[in-house]
Amino acid sequence: MRIENEIQPALFMTLAHASSALKKYFGYDRFRPLQAEIIQTVYDKKDALVLMPTGGGKSICYQIPAITMDGVAVIVSPLIALMKDQVEGLSENGIPAAYINSTLTPEQTRNVENALLAGYVKLLYVSPEKLVSQGFQPLLKRLKISLFAVDEAHCISAWGHDFRPEYTQLRFLKEQFPDVPMLALTATADKLTRKDIVDQLQLRDPVWFVASFDRPNIKLTVRPGQRRFEQIVDFLKQHPNQSGIIYCLARKTCEELAEKLNARGFRAAHYHAEVPPAQRSKTQEDFINDRTPIICATIAFGMGIDKSNVRFVIHYNLPRNLEGYYQEVGRCGRDGLPAEALLFFSYQDVMVYRDMIEQGEASPEQKALKVAKLERMYQFAEAPVCRRKTVLFYFGEPYDRSCGNCDVCLNPPRQFDGTVAAQKALSAILRTGEKVGMNLLIDILRGSRRQEVIENNFHQIKTYGAGKEYAYDDWLFLLSQMLHTGLIEIAYDAQNQLRVTEEGRKVLFEGKKVPLAMPQPKAAKPGEKGRLPHIPEKSKSQLLKEDLFNRLVALRRSIAQQQGVPPYLIFNDATLDDMADKRPLTDADILQVSGVGERKLQLYGDAFIGEIRRFVLEKKDEGARVTGSSQLVTWELFKKGHTLNEIAEMRQISAQSVTTHLAQMYERGETLDLDRWVSPEECDIIQGALPLFEEPYQMKAIYEHFNERYNYDKIRFAIADARRARK
Repeated sequence: MRIENEIQPALFMTLAHASSALKKYFGYDRFRPLQAEIIQTVYDKKDALVLMPTGGGKSICYQIPAITMDGVAVIVSPLIALMKDQVEGLSENGIPAAYINSTLTPEQTRNVENALLAGYVKLLYVSPEKLVSQGFQPLLKRLKISLFAVDEAHCISAWGHDFRPEYTQLRFLKEQFPDVPMLALTATADKLTRKDIVDQLQLRDPVWFVASFDRPNIKLTVRPGQRRFEQIVDFLKQHPNQSGIIYCLARKTCEELAEKLNARGFRAAHYHAEVPPAQRSKTQEDFINDRTPIICATIAFGMGIDKSNVRFVIHYNLPRNLEGYYQEVGRCGRDGLPAEALLFFSYQDVMVYRDMIEQGEASPEQKALKVAKLERMYQFAEAPVCRRKTVLFYFGEPYDRSCGNCDVCLNPPRQFDGTVAAQKALSAILRTGEKVGMNLLIDILRGSRRQEVIENNFHQIKTYGAGKEYAYDDWLFLLSQMLHTGLIEIAYDAQNQLRVTEEGRKVLFEGKKVPLAMPQPKAAKPGEKGRLPHIPEKSKSQLLKEDLFNRLVALRRSIAQQQGVPPYLIFNDATLDDMADKRPLTDADILQVSGVGERKLQLYGDAFIGEIRRFVLEKKDEGARVTGSSQLVTWELFKKGHTLNEIAEMRQISAQSVTTHLAQMYERGETLDLDRWVSPEECDIIQGALPLFEEPYQMKAIYEHFNERYNYDKIRFAIADARRARK
């Protein structure tokens, strides 16, 4: 399948072309932040580094240019499951895409290659191992390549949290295809990793795009690890029938947890590397097709799943680092609807990870980096600081408020004015030339006589011993808050030395106040439960919307089973939510729903409009007030052959109301013999006068304008025809 009408040389492409393709193929009226700018960069044939959180819309940044530009886009991805997912999703939207990886037979691979050479593929997904192989090089050179997109680009950096050596060979792309624009995309990369990505891929004067990492729809909660199973059961009872992932450190834990959850009546399965491939594949398929809603898995699971309706992620154990934590958290709520992330932690998790790091084969420098990031993760779990603020500062994004959607903000700790304590610590860091780590800083503040303090003459600085009023653990508690609120940062590439940030300098030199949580906060008593939040009763309109949403979910599941595709590839939850809110009754109406493009309208429009119409009519019969129901009832009676007077009598409404309803349904796209009410000539004359009046049109004013020559019905249908033509 070709999409010739979209294809233009890159130099002639504009964002108007991109916006048109976005609406046509994906059903969205506007781009998310930075997407349009990134697409324009590709059109300008420039390289770019793109950092967007999981679910932030990275794929659109290369899919739209791929659709609209001449040639084929080559997408490098290490995740086989994601390739399959992306290709299926693109195909559902009418976009020709394919993948080449180890799952294909030689014959299937040849078929894809032939389609590529014939120009029938716009996006090719390929694994890095395949891309750098000698056998693939001749094919690559025969293709007209519009752009390269390197997904999960943090894998190329040894400083990243998921380093993969085969990625380092990708530098040949810029050497052999210097004029082809390249996008390096990642959801998780700190400052050090970002610079390394650019260097390793040899990007040429790249434009950097760093989107907001804020995912405000995800509620972040951290709890101590006592009674984990009982807490998880309570959590799942509050999220019935929702899809979610529970990440575990040990494979055995995955199996035992899934077994215990099934015994409690939940539908759960386990997933880890030692599970036979066929069973792993079935578990993953059952999850993405909503047959098994809960998966207990090691961190490998979900990497390649673009499932949009995951509503929660639970970490049974502390993650290894903040990059991994936030990437895994990002697998829930990808559709923008509310989602929850629950993290359990204990110091035992830290000890287990430390042993794993020490026994690993990494260099001493890499081991030190991993330990430092692990400690930062534990500090995140312990610190009584807004979780969102902590994560965003870690990724270099200022956030000067409390999010209101995490456990700390919802249950704020007791605070005090910590400005003086912060100034002592910040001053000590600067007076040591920013050459100390956290432990040594605390020793300086507390006036320790340890050898390292004396040898470096740190006992002679002005702030030596200035913080004796706080115990060692108290200083750890305070400094972790300063770290997470962006007053200080850790230089991981310089022995984890502390640096004072611009925000920290404002505290020292501009008098900025620093609220800090009190040291040694009171711990909850064992087994103590907080008060349950007050849950307000739902309004009738909320209940109606929820009822319709559930019916649309059931319809989506039925269609997905018939077609053998994951339900979220039909429509995601956000689209169904918008559908339940707007209740479209015609083709024109449903195209106004976010996520419904022309292809989805052709494939599924009739089924979903039909379900919504049945819902509206049923609720009308039950006496519920549903928007659009009155017009629809009139329309259904008219289609059955009833006269206007019969409809008016049956519905106990005026004849004028009947014609108004019919005009409204015609305006929304229904087929109607307009000549029955107004001739083409009369329609042209009335519509020619409409620019003289303002919307909403006053029927009486138009009636009087024509000296009562045209009755209200003629005017009403002429207006409906004009509005329909504008849609």
